[in-house]
Amino acid sequence: GPSDIAYIANHANDKILILDDVLLPLYDQFKDQTSFERVIVIPFSGAAVPEGYDDYEAFLDTATGHFEYPEIDETDGCAMCYTSGTTGVPKGVIYSHRGMMLHSITAVIPDMLNFSQDDTVMPVVPMFHANAWGMPYAAALVGCKQVFPGPHLDAESLLDLAEVEKVNFAGGVPTIWLGIAQAMRSNSKRWTLQPNFRTVVGGSAAPPALIKELDEYGIQTVHAWGMTEMSPLGTVSSVKPHLATSDEAIYAYRAKQGVAAPFIELRAVDDEQNEVPWDGQTMGELEARGPWVAAEYHDNDDATDKWTADGWFKTGDIVAIDSEGYVQITDRSKDVVKSGGEWISSVDLENAIMGHPAVVEAAVIALPHPKWDERPLACVVLAEGKTLDAEEIREFLADDFAKWQLPDAVVFIDEVPKTSTGKF
Repeated sequence: GPSDIAYIANHANDKILILDDVLLPLYDQFKDQTSFERVIVIPFSGAAVPEGYDDYEAFLDTATGHFEYPEIDETDGCAMCYTSGTTGVPKGVIYSHRGMMLHSITAVIPDMLNFSQDDTVMPVVPMFHANAWGMPYAAALVGCKQVFPGPHLDAESLLDLAEVEKVNFAGGVPTIWLGIAQAMRSNSKRWTLQPNFRTVVGGSAAPPALIKELDEYGIQTVHAWGMTEMSPLGTVSSVKPHLATSDEAIYAYRAKQGVAAPFIELRAVDDEQNEVPWDGQTMGELEARGPWVAAEYHDNDDATDKWTADGWFKTGDIVAIDSEGYVQITDRSKDVVKSGGEWISSVDLENAIMGHPAVVEAAVIALPHPKWDERPLACVVLAEGKTLDAEEIREFLADDFAKWQLPDAVVFIDEVPKTSTGKF
């Protein structure tokens, strides 16, 4: 919210604010808490820039002579993003020029995001969400055309823009793609997308049913995983040739978060910091290290517990890693349901419930229980005009989950609340 933005601006010691004029009402809510030296307004709406602010275009016109690049060391900071602050205050992560270049070079290779100058890339991810996942830098490196959506992130506007600009690569959180699938479901003939349309999905796990449905509309989804502290690229799920034995096998691997990017090391550990086996079953907390993984937070001495003594970053994600190195995120450590000494994955339950044709969104949360410690509660958003009851949802899940893993109760809600980056 506005107070978070004010906290970030003050904590980072920001001097200049550049914003679209449509965001001025938001700025009004926190400007008394900040002290920028200049506020530069982009006349996005076409209206005149209000008095007291610099006009962006007029400001650019004041430039004279030739720009001289300053001398910068490769380990100097080039950008900073803040974590989404779902626990405690947001924390700043500074990215070095070296880390950003290595990240960009790796992101464009074929089994990662696979960018070339022939691609038109549309990041449906704000720059404050881990540099739009590094896509703008990677795309600029190889000369892609880039398309940035304006403030309209509804499915119809995005599909219209993708069609007009001939976008063939887009990236966004599952919430965006759930909306796209809904729009295509009701009127897929309305849009003609590029024949090789690819998309990377991250931020949280995409339900397998969504991956399959988007395939039907000619949108090939690639799973990736990363974090603000990792610039953010950690894994991408491309299917190794010897594992592509059937459609079923391919979908199973595409539903995972994927294998580590080059230069990134991953391990999963238990509560005693022992590495758990890579058997695809045993769960542990994912830890990472590599040349674009942060070693500390900006100006924050009390968050050192996020790193191990030997330099591994503790992600807070609970995962299972298989013998081929494929990571599957089963939960966030703070979200996993701990019931009778066993862990129940809220992510698995959510994705399965969202596979029901009558369901639009689902979130599963842990509720305290006198006997079992915690039990799962499903919060479900139904599609317009559809009806379901709790028992029907439990029956729908019964084939894929043990009885003790099923939600004890289901509540029906209008919408799942989301963070600023679109996560449930």
